[in-house]
Amino acid sequence: MSAIKDWDAYNAAAREKGKELSGLHPELVKGFSALSRGASTTQHLDAKTRELIALAVAITTRCDGCIDAHVRKAKTAGASKAEIAEALGVAIALNAGAAFTYALHVLDAAGE
Repeated sequence: MSAIKDWDAYNAAAREKGKELSGLHPELVKGFSALSRGASTTQHLDAKTRELIALAVAITTRCDGCIDAHVRKAKTAGASKAEIAEALGVAIALNAGAAFTYALHVLDAAGE
């Protein structure tokens, strides 16, 4: 596993590449930004809960940029490292559950 050692440097580099993509395809970036704003404008979930969900999804989709952005936002929203760890535990368990369920599909496909 190659770990990101400097998340601030990673974030700065990602922002620069984001600016480049925005210049090359501004409508795409506008659409992505609108989607992100819409997802963060909720009536029933508070910011911390949204960010804990986002972190759980970030590890299941293996998205370094998502991890970077949502750890920052979760901490700003008041999430503790222990709360983040619990959210990650839920994601890990769900991934294991999905693998278990798909193992049953394999047995079904293998037949008798």
